[in-house]
Amino acid sequence: MAKVECGFIKAYLDRHGKPRHYFRKKGCKSVTLPGLPGSEEFNRAYEQALAGAPRVEIAARQTRAGSINAMIVGYLGSAAFAGLAVETKPTYRRILEGIRREHGDMSVATLQRKHVVQMLDARKDTPGAARSFLKCMRLIIQYAINIGLRQDDPTAGLRVKQPKTGGHPTWSEENIAAFRAAYPIGTKPRLAMELLLGTALRCCDVVKLGRGHVRDGVISITKVILPAELAKVISITAQKTNTALTIPITAELAEAINAAAPSEHVTFLINERGRSFSAKKFGEWFSEQCRRAGITGVSAHGLRKAACRRLAEAGCTAPEIAAISGHASLAEVQRYIAAADRTRLARNAMAKVRAGR
Repeated sequence: MAKVECGFIKAYLDRHGKPRHYFRKKGCKSVTLPGLPGSEEFNRAYEQALAGAPRVEIAARQTRAGSINAMIVGYLGSAAFAGLAVETKPTYRRILEGIRREHGDMSVATLQRKHVVQMLDARKDTPGAARSFLKCMRLIIQYAINIGLRQDDPTAGLRVKQPKTGGHPTWSEENIAAFRAAYPIGTKPRLAMELLLGTALRCCDVVKLGRGHVRDGVISITKVILPAELAKVISITAQKTNTALTIPITAELAEAINAAAPSEHVTFLINERGRSFSAKKFGEWFSEQCRRAGITGVSAHGLRKAACRRLAEAGCTAPEIAAISGHASLAEVQRYIAAADRTRLARNAMAKVRAGR
């Protein structure tokens, strides 16, 4: 590389071995210099940079008081944000950072309802993202109200209509049988499936389960001793609803725990590095186990729904199902009961038709 004699020049070789030159002067913006030193285009660019390089304005990128950016900074440092669940904080922070990039310079005091509507309209093709955006906008508006910068909430009454879907597909009995056939007792995938199906817990709670949650019995150093079905229970507080749950352990779940859960680890499920799963990584890992077994279109959460379906089909009431699943709303649980009742009524109806003939 030719030696550069001009001042304020920094020269580097990039990863392809190509020389790169930059004009860098304290207080001025960095300028890329094309060509090689001594060439006409290099000299012209250098002279222009040296003569007219604009100075960087000190504190030009500081947060403006009263802006949406300032509200986000304040909210992220507030007790309200600190009180969120550990798994929720990264998601909210990611969405808030996106709002900061797009609308950070706007004044929160002059933000109107029509502005929020325009922001939501820009996300009309992704209703899930729009809904999360609206939720986080409400958080920073509420923060602005709490510190006295606003009196009203321009997001009040706004809703994002979600497309009607069944959500995560519920596992069928055929799916469950196929998974059990692919992963026998003693394997980690089988243990994961039995924990999800046997407790009706969400992934964020299943990954925390361990021997410390087992009550009403004896726990040996090597395995959970269950003299009879339902002799033990799992006690845990559901993360999403903060509901204390006591879930009886069935013989099927006990067998899976005894055969595959590591006795020396605090949780029943551990990853390849010998550590507890995060909820997200566990969901991804479990989906991969389903694909390997040839079971597609289902997820870990679908087993929670399958557990609720089984309880409904067994004739359990909504409060009884919620006592296991931890649902905060009985209306949600009632859907499983209604579906089970429809199936039962349809079978009874066809039985009457056959009897009449």
